[in-house]
Amino acid sequence: MRLYGRNVLRYSKPIAPITTCCFHHFISLLVQQSASPCLPPSLPLHRPPSLTPPKSHRATLMASPPTGPAAPAGLESMEGLALDIIIAKAGARPAAALACASTHLRAAVAEDAVWRSFCARDLGLDAPLDPEDRPLPSFKDAYKVWSESFGMYPLPLVKRVKLFWSSLKGWISENFPEALRTLSKGASEAQIRSAEDDLGFKLPMPTKLLYRFCNGQLPFSKNEDIRMAPLGIIGGYVFYNYNVNVHLSSLEQMVEETKEFNLHLEEQGLPIGPNLALVASSWYHPKTFLLNCSSGDLYVGTANLSAGEMMPCVPESLIKPTNSDMPQDGLLLWLEEHLRRLQNGMIKIRPLSTSRYICLYPEASPLCSSAVTNGVKVRASAVFVPEHPRRGHLGTHLYSYSIRLSVPEACMLGGVYFSSCQLHSRHWIIRCKDTVVSDMHGEGVIGEHPLLLPGQDEFVYESCTPLNGSSGSVEGSFTFVPGRLTQPEGKPFDVTVAPFPLEVPDYIF
Repeated sequence: MRLYGRNVLRYSKPIAPITTCCFHHFISLLVQQSASPCLPPSLPLHRPPSLTPPKSHRATLMASPPTGPAAPAGLESMEGLALDIIIAKAGARPAAALACASTHLRAAVAEDAVWRSFCARDLGLDAPLDPEDRPLPSFKDAYKVWSESFGMYPLPLVKRVKLFWSSLKGWISENFPEALRTLSKGASEAQIRSAEDDLGFKLPMPTKLLYRFCNGQLPFSKNEDIRMAPLGIIGGYVFYNYNVNVHLSSLEQMVEETKEFNLHLEEQGLPIGPNLALVASSWYHPKTFLLNCSSGDLYVGTANLSAGEMMPCVPESLIKPTNSDMPQDGLLLWLEEHLRRLQNGMIKIRPLSTSRYICLYPEASPLCSSAVTNGVKVRASAVFVPEHPRRGHLGTHLYSYSIRLSVPEACMLGGVYFSSCQLHSRHWIIRCKDTVVSDMHGEGVIGEHPLLLPGQDEFVYESCTPLNGSSGSVEGSFTFVPGRLTQPEGKPFDVTVAPFPLEVPDYIF
């Protein structure tokens, strides 16, 4: 590519800058005239004088003059691959402007291979599809439709949000297909403006784009509540009789619940939050996520949300709601992190009664610990539960933990294999930072004494613990007997529970 370095834009006719409106017009002409290398007789070869900028403006579009010998020829003399490479590297808007310079360049720009590269680079398209995945005749058509639909947004952000939704829908389709039908088609700009009018404030640009591609999840109906409740794409957790499952709100639900929230604050005599919109919530026990549409920060409501108490659930340092190159608000960052955890197996689908749900208890190191003792495997992890009312708990933070017990191959003690083993008791050591705050012994777990057989699925149970601090850890052991409690086949033995963290994470789900 050194050959074309400083001489890329040396050609006979200067190129005037091109507005968004003209850009769409030129692409339309290319689409309509793709079969002909020449402009129709009724169209001038040059832009009208009224659209031609001063020479100083035109000069800024020209490459810096070469410091060495002058180029032997400009773009007009180039053909084939060399010209295609230059046009592709110039970008879509300069290519549309080149089409006005001459019939030769217009024919080169009209090649669909050029627009295939633009679609791939700018929009992440590998096929000529419109924003609703309907096929189009060519990549030129596709670029035109996408630029008309999303021309008000930075294309890198459009590509980023499109990639997020296509990746998330792909994961859901493969791993959680029952939730796919809960996703609504994208909202229009008119629908977003209507929602903003109802809210009384503007949504951040990244959030608007998220809703352009998918208008959240379908709102519940009386006949669908029970069936749809576990299908939140954010997921949740279950311990004892406490169940949380978070759905991404549709625009309609966002407006309705935001108005209800603000009305409640008014009735309590509390100041209304600074342009807060409720963007996600749980159907079971309440858990609410609120987006500050002025700053782009995302918050999760605590047990005192009715008094306006919230916690940030995305690193504030990453939020750039007004950055013109690549704005990113809390909602986009939160959803992208959630997708990463789904893709890398940190969180997975787990059964729930007669259905399934996205379970937020971590499944991989370092947030999930794992240890094997005498063939018995114990995996353990915890989630922060900011919204729990903590009645009966003295700690300032509440954590729920999940314990998974299994015998992957065989239980072996002193060189002897046993066909089964059964849990008898537990021992927990809970630390806040480096201080032991609880040392507990007890019989069984959640009132059960699970019997483990080789090769069977994990026995899973969940519980919770308070903590007077933002971070700590849990470790301990289980006492098992070989065989069964009613028919022991050997001496009891202890199985290690490796330490696992209790901490307020950077991202709260």
